[in-house]
Parts: sequence; C-alpha cells; structure tokens
Amino acid sequence: MNILHVILSQGFAGSERSTAESCNAQCGRHQVTLAVRRRHRGRGQASIVDHLDPRVEVVELPDRLGTQRALAALIDRCRPDVIHAHLRRSTRLLARLRPSAATVATLHVTYNADCFGAMDGLICNARWQFDDIPDHYSGEIFKANNSLQPHRRLEPEEIAALRRDLGGDVGCFHIGGVGRLTWKKGWDVLIRAFIAADPAAHVRLNLFGAGSSESALRRLARPDPRIRLRGYRQDIKDYYQAFDLFVCPSRFEPLPRVMLEAMDGGAPVIASDAGGCRELVEDYGGDLFPSGDVKTLARLLKQRSSEPPRRHRPDLSTHHVPIAGRAMEAFYRRLVERRSLVSA
Repeated sequence: MNILHVILSQGFAGSERSTAESCNAQCGRHQVTLAVRRRHRGRGQASIVDHLDPRVEVVELPDRLGTQRALAALIDRCRPDVIHAHLRRSTRLLARLRPSAATVATLHVTYNADCFGAMDGLICNARWQFDDIPDHYSGEIFKANNSLQPHRRLEPEEIAALRRDLGGDVGCFHIGGVGRLTWKKGWDVLIRAFIAADPAAHVRLNLFGAGSSESALRRLARPDPRIRLRGYRQDIKDYYQAFDLFVCPSRFEPLPRVMLEAMDGGAPVIASDAGGCRELVEDYGGDLFPSGDVKTLARLLKQRSSEPPRRHRPDLSTHHVPIAGRAMEAFYRRLVERRSLVSA
C-alpha cells in the first residue's frame, strides 16, 4: 500500500510517538510518507522527525498560509491508497479536501469536531472513546491497542547510574512522572499530594517533560527540595527502569502511552481514574485515585513509599508494534476495499 500520514503538531509527545511508530512499522512493507508542519520542533527542539526510519519520506508543509493547498498538491503527487490524519487540524484539512483515497483519523483525544465524521474510518485507542462517536457516524470504527515498542532491559550497573543521576543516596525511593507540563496532566495535583504526604526524607519526586505550566510548577515545588523538574529527555525510556514508582495524575487522558512504557519498564503505577488511565489499570494492574483528589493520592504515595511494591511487568504483547501494526494495516485494507466499492 501507499500510505500518507499527516500530523501538524509541534514537539514529541504521545501522539507524535504513536505516529512515528506506525510509520516505522509500516515502511518495511509499504511506501510511507509523513507530512509535518515546517515548524515541527517544540520545546527543547524535540520533533517527530528525529524518531523516524530513514525509509519514511518526510514532507514539510507551510505552518499556516497555504497548508491546505500544499497538502492537496502532496496528495496529487503521492497518490496514496490511504491517508491517515492525526489530531484535529490534520483531520479538518483532509475533510475539506475530500480526496479519492481512503481516509482515516486516530482519536488521539476525542471526537471533538465534525471533521471526524467525514473520515472513512476512525481509530479509537481507548474503549471510552466509542461513547464519544455520534450514532449517525457511518464509517468504520476500529479499536486499536496503542502501540508500544518494548525497551531493552538495562544492566544493573546502568540502572544504578541512572539512579545516581536522579540524586540522593543509594537507598532513595524514586517516584517518577513523565509528560507535557500542562494543566490537564495534573502535575500540580501530584506536587501538592507529595507535599501533603510528606514522605520519608529518602523519597524523591522526579518530573520529566516541558510545557506551558513549567514556571508555575517550579514555584509550587520550590518549598520541597525533594521535588525535581528535570526537563525533556530523549532517553526517558531508560528511566522507567530506575523508578520505584510511576504516577500519572492526569485530569484528562485518552490512553496514556507513558503508563504503558512505565509498565514495560517494570515500574508499579498509580494513576488517576481519568479516561484511559482507568482502562490500563483495570487491564494490567496498579492503583487508582479520583482525578484531582490530592488527599487520596497523598495517602497512596505515603503507603507505597513506606511499603515499596514489587516491580511489575504485565504481558503487554498485544500493544507491541508488530502485532498492533498488522491489525491497523488490516483495517486500512478494509477501508480501501470499501472505498473502491463505493467508487465503482
């Protein structure tokens, strides 16, 4: 198949990582092109293009003026069988163009615009997203397992070096959090809960990521030197194996890839009950707290840091890129066949 992916965001977070993994998994068997915006680099110069297989053709589109026209020209040149839009802006442009190729969009967030209704197919990463799709939607719907590229198992000395980098003595208990530093991710809830829990002196809280709330979060964390905001790291997947506990405190979360990565790294998980967080804990284990509930999260932090849980690596094989990728490609073929029948 000839596959065109379109993502017009900046930086490199969950949606971009998912898109990159799809492109990389498909380019060995198919012709794959990825359209990105010209200013695709976000804070810290992070970008999806740094995580792509060289066989993926990358095409930059204008950021604002002329984006739709440039995308139309790219479609005319590439003549794809399938066009896969990621996030709302890409989907909106694709809906306006109404190409002859089969069209599909991933609900990285929610069904939050009419343009999703113009797609031949929709991909849901979480079960709760099905409830967001209107009854009048006439396309195909596919439940995907958010893809995961299993990370290599680090040697004990590598893990020890990472823990030294996190700071503190050898016996420190390291709590980790990873993601964009924005309000919806709930980092303020985690910081307040950590301060309220006031765990033992050897417990540390390490937050990795960048975003618009960074300054406010630094001010909130300033009274407690055990809380560190460590910025964006390319090698973040290594650190999951150095965390004693991972926390995902999101106020809103479709299906958190970071939780899958933490579980793959063996870190026990505490998560809010928002969206896909609940789904992953129900499927693979962990602790849940009501989203935004500082008191309950503080109690869990105190309990887990006082009685450290064992490392836990559930079977995540259905999320592994080769398996998840084959299922998605089968969905593409259904859409191509359906489009050809409609056009006949």
